[in-house]
Amino acid sequence: MSGFVVKPEPVQVPGLTHLHTGKVRDLYATAGGELVMVASDRVSAYDWVLPTEIPGKGRLLTQLTLWWFERLSDLVPGHVLTDTPPPGAPADWAGRTLVCRNLEMIPVECVARGYLTGSGLAEYRQTGTVCDVPLPPSLVDGSRLEEPIFTPALKAEVGEHDENVSFAAVAAAHGEKLAAELRDLTLAVYARGRAIAEDRGILLADTKFEFGRGPEGELVLADEVFTPDSSRFWPADSWSPGRAQPSFDKQVIRDWLTSPASGWDRAADTPPPPLPDEVVERTRARYIEVYDRLTGSAPAIDHH
Repeated sequence: MSGFVVKPEPVQVPGLTHLHTGKVRDLYATAGGELVMVASDRVSAYDWVLPTEIPGKGRLLTQLTLWWFERLSDLVPGHVLTDTPPPGAPADWAGRTLVCRNLEMIPVECVARGYLTGSGLAEYRQTGTVCDVPLPPSLVDGSRLEEPIFTPALKAEVGEHDENVSFAAVAAAHGEKLAAELRDLTLAVYARGRAIAEDRGILLADTKFEFGRGPEGELVLADEVFTPDSSRFWPADSWSPGRAQPSFDKQVIRDWLTSPASGWDRAADTPPPPLPDEVVERTRARYIEVYDRLTGSAPAIDHH
């Protein structure tokens, strides 16, 4: 069993219909059919949504996503219509709300990997491949791949693992043409993000995207883009293959949860404990640092 340790009650807003409570975002529909995505400060690890929040995280993710959408607009259209909350929304939605086009979402997590780590590394060690893509022998944790690879996953419910699948499986489910479009667009967007990050001393090890179809059938980039929740960012100056890399994400949380200090047994199916203040602050500092290094400015995350 996993999922929410404590599932939040959705905020009810006149004129909006609550559709879904996700790991981080709450989803609403307007009377006119647009989607309203509200990023919370929730954080997840090991398929659990933790009982402790990271203050300001929702605003930071929202602002960083908007920053990236601007830099990708010539490659692919984005789903954002405005970041102004709808009328009647609570004051604290400011800065963490996106009103978006309602797309026909494609149920594939589009993952690009430029470096070998995580679930890709685990699969490679067993089979020499990642999602049926053969890789050279003798790669190690953190190895840079000669060419980035497309390693899709099928989306799972909250509390379940997304399942890595092959390109052939996506083609079988959605047709060869769409599978190829998703692969090519994923790799093109990843290449743009990687180049921008490298200019700022950050390696973009891997990332995931979600795409939907617009009214003309065109592919549109949706959800969050190149955030520390959807991407592995590593400081370039400390990259050293053969070990786990320091990263600008929730690794601080994962490390604490699997340490004796937490007292949590990941295999026992019991909910993880609340995070100590020190872990919250260190995690928040990592998110702020990567935002600052990427954009050149500090995030506006304190709401008054």
